[in-house]
Amino acid sequence: MRKQIIVNSTPTEVRVALLENGILAEIHIERSSEEAAAGNIYKGKVLRVLAGMQAAFVDLGLEKAAFLHASDVVGKSSSVDGDGPDDIQYEDGRPGRDHTPIEKKVRKGDELIVQIAKEPMGTKGARITSHVSLPGKYLVYMPTGNQIGVSKRISDDRERRRLRDVINANKPGDGGVIVRTACEGLPKQDVADDITGLARTWEDVKGKASKSKAPSLLHSDLDIILRSMRDMLSEDCDDIAVDSEADFERARVFVQDFMPSLAPRVRMYEDLEPIFDRYGVEDQLNRAVDPKVWLKSGGYLVIDQGEALTMIDVNTGRYVGKRSQEETVYKTNLEAAVETVSQLRLRNIGGIIIIDFIDMEEAGNRRMVMETLENALAKDKARTSILRISELGLVEMTRKRTRENLERLLSSPCPHCNGRGRIKSVATVGQEVLRKIQREAARAGHSGGRVEVRANRDVISYLFNEEDDNIRSLQEKLGADITLKVAERYHQEHYDIVAT
Repeated sequence: MRKQIIVNSTPTEVRVALLENGILAEIHIERSSEEAAAGNIYKGKVLRVLAGMQAAFVDLGLEKAAFLHASDVVGKSSSVDGDGPDDIQYEDGRPGRDHTPIEKKVRKGDELIVQIAKEPMGTKGARITSHVSLPGKYLVYMPTGNQIGVSKRISDDRERRRLRDVINANKPGDGGVIVRTACEGLPKQDVADDITGLARTWEDVKGKASKSKAPSLLHSDLDIILRSMRDMLSEDCDDIAVDSEADFERARVFVQDFMPSLAPRVRMYEDLEPIFDRYGVEDQLNRAVDPKVWLKSGGYLVIDQGEALTMIDVNTGRYVGKRSQEETVYKTNLEAAVETVSQLRLRNIGGIIIIDFIDMEEAGNRRMVMETLENALAKDKARTSILRISELGLVEMTRKRTRENLERLLSSPCPHCNGRGRIKSVATVGQEVLRKIQREAARAGHSGGRVEVRANRDVISYLFNEEDDNIRSLQEKLGADITLKVAERYHQEHYDIVAT
């Protein structure tokens, strides 16, 4: 499988796409206005303790108070149940869950070291935990844990034992360690150095906490570009293209240190055509928020993302098969099982998910569809739990969610239908305008002249206030004057670009 990482960077938005055989598999978007990021560590102050919910609300200095459940609080004498990466198989077993009531663990006014486990979503604040996890180059260090975990992707028993011995010989007295897949075959010293570095980071966090007043940020995870490199890179990644010179240099240095063999594959993209257009990402991204997803056979999925759960309906559509209705349904369901997992991953859909496969009469066919779905989910890094398929073709499952899903990230509630539908957000439209200016200039094959943008007042305001530096940079790049004009009657998604 050919993998490519494509990075589109502007002063206010960074987008990182993972392509697998040219198909958009993952998209990560971060805007400068967003503060909370999963992995960041804070010193927080408890605002309220709700015994009835076994939870507390904690002030991190962000827009919304963070949510802390009792199970995510490290008790003074409790055993730890910290969550590690989703590809980990624990060899020592998971420690027992602490059932101490939250009111006996924390009180209003207490100051805690906590880590963001789930970013704010919709109206909800961040979900936090005091079970801290620090990811490194080869390992994950869990200073409040005590177990050793080894990636289940390391299958050789002798290698698993060797790594356990190395960890036991080098880990600090306190804390648990999780061995990543990248650790396989590494010399002892590389493993020891990673543990030492992570333990030093934790000491720095504790030192900052002792000197700072809550709420305060103690430690930031890597930014979206370097975080994506850390999580996406593998030996089969043969192209890493970045369209910002500063980010290209940072990515090159990071990859040189993280996976030196891949450093030559990091390259600067300098063409005038927007990078996401060149790689076909933009069109795929636009389709990624469409509720209807066509299958190659002619069938299709309908994805309905509600507040409580996501419903995925499978339909045969134009596919009529060649032999029988059961065969038509069976083949459609098999294709739908694989595509469903791809869409869950691409759209970052989590929570409760119900898949409504087309009814099948034969039990063997139902088993094969279920097996196909489970095999596809096994390749998904997000943790999932799945129930068997019912006679009606319904499958209930859950998928772990740590960040906002793509639909909510790229759109906002429609003001014209009391929030029942959705439209593209002002920031999304503003970014589209900038990309279209560059795209039109690339198609024309020349620069110079004047470009006038006519758009909704909110979009023009966003471009004027938030994208001023970006517009000036674009003017210099194109050698053209860009003017912004409010069109009062234009809908939020409606804009015109006129070049003269």
